[in-house]
Amino acid sequence: MHRQQLLDLLIQYKTPHMEEAAMVDRTRHFVSQHSNCFDRQLMQGHVTGSAWVVNPAHSHVLMLHHRKLDLWLQPGGHADGDSDIVRVALNETSEESGIDIQQIKLLSENIFDVDIHTIHESVHDPRHIHFDIRFLLEIDDQLPLPGNDESHQIGWVPLEKVARFNNALSLRRLVQKTRKLSL
Repeated sequence: MHRQQLLDLLIQYKTPHMEEAAMVDRTRHFVSQHSNCFDRQLMQGHVTGSAWVVNPAHSHVLMLHHRKLDLWLQPGGHADGDSDIVRVALNETSEESGIDIQQIKLLSENIFDVDIHTIHESVHDPRHIHFDIRFLLEIDDQLPLPGNDESHQIGWVPLEKVARFNNALSLRRLVQKTRKLSL
C-alpha cells in the first residue's frame, strides 16, 4: 500500500490548534510505522477518511445518526486498504448520504482536519483507534438525502446547532474552521 500521498498531505497540513497539531504528528508517525495503516484488520488502529460536508452557503453541515455508534457524526469510514484517502472520504460520503458522487464537490484536496479517537469495543470489533483524515466537501442542500442503513437519520444541521447534536471537541473545531471559511 502506498502511504506517501497521505504522508505528503500530513507534512503540508498546518493547523493553529495545538491539540490537532499533536494529532497530526502522531498520525504521521503511525502512518510511517505501519505499511498496512489503511487496513481495518490492523487492530491497534487504522486510517479512516471522513468529510465535513457543507452546503453552498456554508451555513449548514451534513450529519448522520450512526446506527452502530449511536452518535451524530459527519460522513466517513474505513479505508479498507485504499491508500487514496480523498477517494475514501468521497466514496463514504456518497454511500452514507445516498447522493451520487457526481453531485459531491471536493472543495480542496488538502486536509481540512485530523482527529484521533478511540472506538470502543463492540460485538463487531475490539477497542481500537481511528486516525481520521477529514476533507471539506460541498453538496447542494436542495438535493434529497436518501441515506442508507448505516444511519438512523441524516440531515442538514445549522452550524450554530451542531453542538446540540454532538459536542465533541473535534466537531467544535470543525464548526470554528467552517465559520472562518465565510470570512
